Amino acid sequence: MSFYRSSAAQSPLRYDTVPALELSRVSHQFGKFEALSDISLRVEAGERVALVGSSGAGKSTLLRLMNGTLMPASGEIWVLGQRLDRLSHKRLRGVQQQMGTIYQQFHLINSLRVVHNVNAGHLGRWPFWKAAASLLYPLDVKIAARALEQVGIPEKLFARTDQLSGGEQQRVALARVLVQNPALILADEPIASLDPELSRSMMNLLRDLTTELGKTLIVSLHSVEFARSHCDRLIGLRQGQILFDAPATQVSDDMLEALYQRDVPARSQS
Repeated sequence: MSFYRSSAAQSPLRYDTVPALELSRVSHQFGKFEALSDISLRVEAGERVALVGSSGAGKSTLLRLMNGTLMPASGEIWVLGQRLDRLSHKRLRGVQQQMGTIYQQFHLINSLRVVHNVNAGHLGRWPFWKAAASLLYPLDVKIAARALEQVGIPEKLFARTDQLSGGEQQRVALARVLVQNPALILADEPIASLDPELSRSMMNLLRDLTTELGKTLIVSLHSVEFARSHCDRLIGLRQGQILFDAPATQVSDDMLEALYQRDVPARSQS
């Protein structure tokens, strides 16, 4: 299996020579609520890392900080060698083009055909006129078709997105990220709305494609089973702090029991 790599999408930076992501003493609040406190971690290029923990532990907030849609109240976040809070808007957008995010809610436009939603992966590097023209007549159809073939639904290229099942829509969201061709993929509960069989299929796709294409994957998961079987490393978050950060093979049942103990009320932010 191979995938198109657009020369226009490549940056002069050698992303394999710097950590994919590094956080140093990062904290973040929503009003008086402290969602994350004193988070430090480092992810190397090509790693597959799972964020695990109860709802409200801070996983989604951490991913939003990683992709630059939130900025920390304190601490430093470095992505692909760039400190996010010191970048101009233009340079931040350039770094964000090298990060692809898969959301639990898919973030697809249901009234459009699948090819248009997949082509949204180009938007960060297409000029406005090309993006607008593609809504009338889809461009780079072969690239979109190749991405859909990789995720197993090539026959859905011209289907209306709202006619797809939830599992198929999640595959469209993954195909969009493949077209974007980022160095770093962030996935926020990508299997939360899928049944067990589709969940395993989606996690297999994420593991196999990121491995083959040399991408870094950071994924938040409620399922510890999939985190252990599909990721190299687990980071356990509890009440906005890192309880453990260890290779998947070294995460014990006792560590997980401590992570998910129920003697502390659930937090309001995820």
